[in-house]
Amino acid sequence: MPKLSRKGAGQPLRDAMKRAGLTGPELAEATKEVDPAGKGISPATVGRLTGRGKTARDRCEWDTAWFMAEALHRRTNAPLQDLFAIPAHSTVTVERSTPDADQG
Repeated sequence: MPKLSRKGAGQPLRDAMKRAGLTGPELAEATKEVDPAGKGISPATVGRLTGRGKTARDRCEWDTAWFMAEALHRRTNAPLQDLFAIPAHSTVTVERSTPDADQG
């Protein structure tokens, strides 16, 4: 499954956290509430996705983005698509008349 990219170098995430009154560790804790397994994501992961420095990351797994966005949505009504860029549909998953392995 393709990864999601944070929007605006993480600024929308930081803005939503501020509106929600959450720090990074508090957001990480809030993700446990929305994770069916109750595990959530780590404070370090929140820091990498909301950060601006050398350790900042632009991309993450769908589950990570969903847990962060859902935890923030419950407090700010910010939808996932405001925080993360949804990748375009991949043509690899579209049925073809000849299998990819048989081409050329």
